Amino acid sequence: MKYRELGNTGLKVSEIGMGCEGFSEENYAMAKKLFDVAEAEGVNYFDLYASNPQTRAAVGEAMRGRRDKFIVQSHIGSIWQNGQYKRTRKIDEVKAGFEEMMKLLQTDYIEVGTIHYCDDLKDWNNIVKGGTLDFARQLKAEGRIKHIGLSSHNPVVALEAVESGAIEVLMFSINPCYDLQPASEDVEQLWAPQNYENQLTNMDPDRQRLYETCQRLGVGITVMKCFGGGDLLDAKLSPAGVALTANQCIHYALSRPAVAVVLAGAHSVEQFKKSIAYENATDEEKDYALAFASFPRINWTGHCMYCSHCAPCPKKIDIATVTKFLNLTIAQNGVPETVREHYKSLEHHAGECIQCGVCETRCPFGVEIRQNMNKAQTTFGY
Repeated sequence: MKYRELGNTGLKVSEIGMGCEGFSEENYAMAKKLFDVAEAEGVNYFDLYASNPQTRAAVGEAMRGRRDKFIVQSHIGSIWQNGQYKRTRKIDEVKAGFEEMMKLLQTDYIEVGTIHYCDDLKDWNNIVKGGTLDFARQLKAEGRIKHIGLSSHNPVVALEAVESGAIEVLMFSINPCYDLQPASEDVEQLWAPQNYENQLTNMDPDRQRLYETCQRLGVGITVMKCFGGGDLLDAKLSPAGVALTANQCIHYALSRPAVAVVLAGAHSVEQFKKSIAYENATDEEKDYALAFASFPRINWTGHCMYCSHCAPCPKKIDIATVTKFLNLTIAQNGVPETVREHYKSLEHHAGECIQCGVCETRCPFGVEIRQNMNKAQTTFGY
């Protein structure tokens, strides 16, 4: 395993880290399995945005007796309320959520306290003036968090936060579909490593400024959405029209300025090991230049990444999972029996949607969720 400096924090983190998506699998038993693999393979960094108390408790148990082996990035403002995830800026809820998290993780400190999911400048202003940032600073002064982070999908908001000097670590979504403009005909020059040592080319200008500013100011980037919610690995779902490999996606993310670690989501030990195998991949296996050369202009706006930021739903519909099942039917041009049965097993279904639209105001990608719920109701019948 190779290690990188996380900005100016002084932390040395593994290039491959763990996302928390799979920790709740197998009735939360997957958490320990993934941590066992992580320790064996030298993976020392993980993110925990999930607020489910059972997930947090499973992680706490998985770290028992080996807390010093891991660098924890966990979130401030991600709480569990009425059986659902909720993002909050209410300072009393933020504080209570943090205390619960620390208790469940069985630790006195976390290395990176990440202010959770800020994609709006007004929200950032609320974080700065409403007490959340002050609370994070208090925690740092007390030694309960070592560094202050922020998670965001919006480069304009992230840049505002980075330039303010308030954060030391940025959790940001990076993959070729977010970043790229149409490919240059001069492929070898476009993706040559030396061309990334200074000003980046063929990047969205706001993202370009963000990555370069992080590099310049010593703000370390931890990467989420490296695989585009898994879509980039599936030829049917990839906007490229072909499946990219995990190695290509990871290498692309690790090639961006200021990036220290890719948080690889995994729902099984096999998936996690596939990401870790990047460390032993050949240069040819990592190379993404030829695959990217044929990419059209790409925009993920309107595409669900199953991140669950749309939650909570007032009718307790698991919107991300319903959308995932809907997309499976679209990809397969029908309703497979397994998908139908999985949909049936959900506690709440698309037909219960009251079309309030609150979920759409939270979605980082502008997904037309109400329309998707209507489609799902029509597809599954309820």
